[in-house]
Amino acid sequence: MNKEFKNSLYAVFGNPIDHSQSPKIHNFFLKKYNFHENYIRVCLEKENFLSDILFFFKNGGKGANITLPFKEKVFSICDSITERARIAGAINTIKKTKKKGLLGDNTDGIGFLSDLIFKKLIKKNFNILLLGAGGAARGVLHPLLNFKCNVYITNRTFSKAEYLSEKFKKFGNIQSVSLNSLHRKNYNLVVNATSTSVLNISPVIPSSLVSKKTIYYDMFYGEKNTSFINFCKKHGAQKVFNGFGMLVNQAAHSFFLWKKIFPNVNDVFYFFERKTVT
Repeated sequence: MNKEFKNSLYAVFGNPIDHSQSPKIHNFFLKKYNFHENYIRVCLEKENFLSDILFFFKNGGKGANITLPFKEKVFSICDSITERARIAGAINTIKKTKKKGLLGDNTDGIGFLSDLIFKKLIKKNFNILLLGAGGAARGVLHPLLNFKCNVYITNRTFSKAEYLSEKFKKFGNIQSVSLNSLHRKNYNLVVNATSTSVLNISPVIPSSLVSKKTIYYDMFYGEKNTSFINFCKKHGAQKVFNGFGMLVNQAAHSFFLWKKIFPNVNDVFYFFERKTVT
């Protein structure tokens, strides 16, 4: 752990973490804006993750991103929490403030909505099906409801979907739906916020949910198509997107929290497209 943290002032923590493209994005931002600092990814053991994150900040760390499965579990180490993180009930960004306290924030929701708007994948009054009820889902619920969309949330453990539906109903139109009743509604957008793609397992949704008209968005990404995207394409979906755009946009908001500079996300897309071509 000591060797990993040496000269690395920013990091993303999760388990698993090998798939993460966050270091490439943030190191691109750091270099572009002339910060001679480094951003790494760290796989944490689930038993000691809080003490490891604290160790990072006590040894020079300035900022961190938090991903699965820790987003809902880092509140106890933060000295202050932003309103959007409090509403979400999940933290994906931590900043060490000048007073040496840790500020917890959530940039997932704004990053997700920014990507949907940029790609023209969302309109007011859209019927959106959200698969999953963990930290990833929590982070995007308020922005979607605030955008005046109708959100339907489902989860393998249905009680978790019911809990979030009750918790967020004051912000807009949200309902919990069981996996068995998904086919009863026509959805404009289906969003995968489960860990199935990270674990490379098939999504627990019926093939009857897939249609040519519906938009399918996986909040996760990889060098190859995710299991969710492959499932949707196999059953005839034509409008499928991965979460790389969300990652870039939430990274930009994290970077702004740390550096007070909002980077140009188009530079990142251009850089990655150029690297892919060459």
